[in-house]
Amino acid sequence: MPAIWRIPSSVALNAARVGDRLRADLTGITSPKVREVRGRGLMIAIELHVEFGGARPICEALQARGLLAKETHDHTIRIAPPLILTQDQADWIAEQFAAVL
Repeated sequence: MPAIWRIPSSVALNAARVGDRLRADLTGITSPKVREVRGRGLMIAIELHVEFGGARPICEALQARGLLAKETHDHTIRIAPPLILTQDQADWIAEQFAAVL
């Protein structure tokens, strides 16, 4: 029988709280490249406008700054940091996106 993993409620609450603020910070980035920011908890997607090119160059620029992100469907960047992410770390993520967008 497979093992069932249960996430402690404090970890789930942290992911929801930090994720909400990170999404708000990413939504607040004023860039004509960004079409939409969406997600739940710490699973977040940043969709780009097609006319600004694909997501890969942005992901590569983020990687050069120390942040791993994945391009999905050509024009979407997705991030899924650990559920134990701190608010300071989330702020740093938002800063990296603001710098490259």
